[in-house]
Amino acid sequence: MADIEETELSDKQKNEIAKWFLLNSPVGEIQYVAKDVKAILNDDALYNEAASEAFPLYNKSHMICLGMPGRAGDVLVTSFGELNEKEYLEPRTAQVAKIDHIKQVCTGARPALDEELPSAYIEEFRCAVDMEILKYVGEAYPKGICSVYCVNGKDVEGPGSDFELAVVISATRLSPQNFCNGSWRSVWNIEFRDEEQLLELKGKLQVGAHYFEEGNVQLDAKHECKDSSIFQSPDDCAITIASIIRHHETEYLASLQDSYSNLPDTTFKDLRRKLPVTRTLFPWHNTLQFSLTKDITKELGIGK
Repeated sequence: MADIEETELSDKQKNEIAKWFLLNSPVGEIQYVAKDVKAILNDDALYNEAASEAFPLYNKSHMICLGMPGRAGDVLVTSFGELNEKEYLEPRTAQVAKIDHIKQVCTGARPALDEELPSAYIEEFRCAVDMEILKYVGEAYPKGICSVYCVNGKDVEGPGSDFELAVVISATRLSPQNFCNGSWRSVWNIEFRDEEQLLELKGKLQVGAHYFEEGNVQLDAKHECKDSSIFQSPDDCAITIASIIRHHETEYLASLQDSYSNLPDTTFKDLRRKLPVTRTLFPWHNTLQFSLTKDITKELGIGK
């Protein structure tokens, strides 16, 4: 068999591969991956090009939370608050944070300009929703961060026109010393339809987890849902929206818990042949007698 001729990858191919690894880093681990990617590339210019493209996308997709200077609060890095490549609106404090994407730090902040903020009419709804979501997140997600943005119709001055808010919830739990990291991300788009006196909610929920003690197991679960309610006063709308979000997120978390508590009895069984090649049924009633690590070590002669 003829030897396979090795071909050198082009800089464009190296860039795309580097970006793929960076963008697919588990939650909270992109800096570790970046260090390895940089060492493998061994080309600062090529690494900087890939990092400058990948880090902003990663930070926004993972909705990372960064502390603003002077303990002025936290800012979520999301596409909803993006004013330009390096500036992100924090609507609760009407501040604009300046972000260094690669270092994942907030380097400064400034007051938001009038044209960067919604009208007083929209702000009344946004603030009311923000207050109720803050209460919910404080109860449901330890160390969770939330923000409410006006994403459509921010210049509406009063009743008679439609507008749209986006509720963003981000919670992470990073414990690399215990070989596990996890995150919760949810985005709720809420359309306020004035003529129909209707609220329409569309939610996208995402749970990520990475366990890497003596292995590498990742979870990336996604769920979408819809709901609706009546257009009311700002305070009543806020209470209703928070209640709907709480209901759907609690229901989804409960379904995940049910699925994974039944994992040994359902999914694992489905992954295995009904009757193995040994023609002997696997004793599911007494699985504790088996040690997969021990058996593999013995079979492969590891440690001899």
